[in-house]
Amino acid sequence: MPLTLFNTLSRRAETFKPIDAGHARMYTCGPTVYNYAHIGNFRAYVFEDILRRALKYFGYQVEQVMNLTDVDDKTIRGAREAGLSLDDFTRTYKDAFFHDIDVLRIERAEHYPDATDHIKEMIAIIEALMKKEIAYLGDDGSVYYSIRKFEGYGKLARIDLEGQQSGARVKMDEYAKDEAADFALWKAYDDDDGDVAWDSPWGRGRPGWHIECSAMSMKYLGPHFDIHTGGVDNMFPHHEDEIAQSEGATGETFVNYWLHCAHLVVAGKKMSKSSGNFYTLRDLIEKDYSGREIRWLLMSAQYRQSLNFTFTGLEAGKAALQRVDDTVRRLKVAAGGESGDDEGIQKIVDAYGTAFDDAIADDLNIPQAMAALFDCIRDINRLLDQKSVGSTAIERVLDLFRAWDTIFAALDVDHDSDDAPAEIIALVAEREAARKGHDFARADEIRDQLVSEGWRLEDTPAGARVIRG
Repeated sequence: MPLTLFNTLSRRAETFKPIDAGHARMYTCGPTVYNYAHIGNFRAYVFEDILRRALKYFGYQVEQVMNLTDVDDKTIRGAREAGLSLDDFTRTYKDAFFHDIDVLRIERAEHYPDATDHIKEMIAIIEALMKKEIAYLGDDGSVYYSIRKFEGYGKLARIDLEGQQSGARVKMDEYAKDEAADFALWKAYDDDDGDVAWDSPWGRGRPGWHIECSAMSMKYLGPHFDIHTGGVDNMFPHHEDEIAQSEGATGETFVNYWLHCAHLVVAGKKMSKSSGNFYTLRDLIEKDYSGREIRWLLMSAQYRQSLNFTFTGLEAGKAALQRVDDTVRRLKVAAGGESGDDEGIQKIVDAYGTAFDDAIADDLNIPQAMAALFDCIRDINRLLDQKSVGSTAIERVLDLFRAWDTIFAALDVDHDSDDAPAEIIALVAEREAARKGHDFARADEIRDQLVSEGWRLEDTPAGARVIRG
């Protein structure tokens, strides 16, 4: 079954055809490690995880690069304000990022390059652009990219250069979304940079943000690769500038497929600290939501549609996953039964297996895939109610759920309390005793300890159970 993806560059859905048969190479814009990532960031990272998993589901070998931006205006400013070296400051947020993606069950990429480890690669690209006279040395000692020298500038974001101020330059890493300008490839040192500087042919300084991604992607994937992703806010200027500097330096097509996910809003409003609706993963975990419940909501909208994040939605996700858990338990309890309507089960498995595959192949349509899951659960429960499901047929259903969970990463078909080590089971029992004795402080203490050790408590009518994540 062909996988179809919406290519931002062409503005149409295209069948994915990798450069090398069976091998998908993709670059995903990672975090700028100046603070804890927020749920808007994780919406993009979960989308990229779904894409990675879908490529593998359809048989591709994936090589993924996700950068860590540890040198830019924000990280330097944060390090100075904290009175720390750049490395010490960013290390906290790098470690937090990896912890958070594990909680959200995001598969690890093959490469996580730090920008500060790839300065020489950035300088080499800038030198190539200078040699071709696409870049120039400004009167402030910084090196700028001349967007008028690159014929294709604006092709991704559909920016019309006519009417733009000729010769306008910007040294900041981020600038107005509606204004094309010559951008800094190398920034001359100034006092605000503190001890963050490297030697270059143009004097001491540091790279601009955009050149970092070009250098790191091409270092690991080559000058021409399959897929580049990010949030829609990265399209311009960041991704547009990546194309210009990469293709300007190499003369080759940079990327074949550009995928962008839409914004996340909170209760219909833009997320901001001033509005009181700004959440990190830690904020939600402290409100007693698990990683898989948060993941479920973050992937519940098709990636090109805006996602409205609400606590009502989180509760609905929790209930949906409880329905999955209940069905899985029913299937396992019934697994020792006699033969039943195996033909009926096979029809269900075949029909919904096809519906799920069609949904994923259609530009990662996760809402449709979720619909296939719950329609399947409805029909399976109907047969379970009739006691007409045999053990062989049950295993087919569980195998189907296992296959789907290679993409969902939330169904937990094989994650039962029975898998927990004895010390974890003992903590669960102690918590139950504390609750019955009205020692709620101790009960909360144990819950927090379990969460810190990677276990999630669920209180059910049959008692508490514990599962991974």
